Amino acid sequence: MRRSLLAALLVICCFAPAASASVDTNSDGDDRIVVVGSVLVDREETAGDVFVVDGDVTIRGTVTGDVVVVDGDVTIRGTVQGDVVTVAGLATLGRAGRVQGDIVYADEEPVQTPGSQVGGEVQKFDVGDAGILGAIAWLIGITVSLFLLGLILLLLAPRAADAVARTAKTKALVSFGVGFAAFFLIPIIAFATLFTVVGIPLGIILLLLVIPLFAISYVTAAFALGRRILKDSRILAFLVGLIILGLLSLIPIAGGLIGLLATMFGLGLLLVTLFRARS
Repeated sequence: MRRSLLAALLVICCFAPAASASVDTNSDGDDRIVVVGSVLVDREETAGDVFVVDGDVTIRGTVTGDVVVVDGDVTIRGTVQGDVVTVAGLATLGRAGRVQGDIVYADEEPVQTPGSQVGGEVQKFDVGDAGILGAIAWLIGITVSLFLLGLILLLLAPRAADAVARTAKTKALVSFGVGFAAFFLIPIIAFATLFTVVGIPLGIILLLLVIPLFAISYVTAAFALGRRILKDSRILAFLVGLIILGLLSLIPIAGGLIGLLATMFGLGLLLVTLFRARS
């Protein structure tokens, strides 16, 4: 079961940025990955894995992989060849419902109608598994938010994005040094101005802008990384860079450090590119 949950985490990390908030593709054999919305695998349909963050799932056909739902109910009147995992919701098996793997739940105990079959175990998962699924939901939310932020910035300022990519190619070390210094200096300056009557408004504004600025810095680093790999498409390059940073962030301890360094690098890229544009 733990292997299945870890596989779910990796798949979602890779593909959640590209998934629509409420899209359920109906191509046979495809994975169904939805952030907000419902999923229906109808009769005579086949799906791979089904992952839903917020929404209900109804299975009348066949799922060849796992079904993982963070917040929503699962109704199974067909066949699930893998495991079924519900965190905040109820799993219900109709008379024709078949689950060849395990049913794992966190909140409400699954309802099994007479005639339904479960090949594995029905069990309530422990704190360790809950932590894994909680991390899935958190990581999806952060990744989708960063993707949307970067997408908006690319659509609004494509030439600025190209200028940032050029800076990353020619002034990488300088940009990291500038970003490292600015990462610490901006909050210090913001707090310092709060101790002066005249500077209080400026300090408040700077503090409010710190988190959005660091988020923009992170997506800037993701774009610069992806641009070194893909030269043709800005959006695809950004997506690749974001996926790489997301996977690296899964490394224990080192993942957090990598995210911090990426934010510093992106902040430096923004500042150096702005300086070069004004000079």
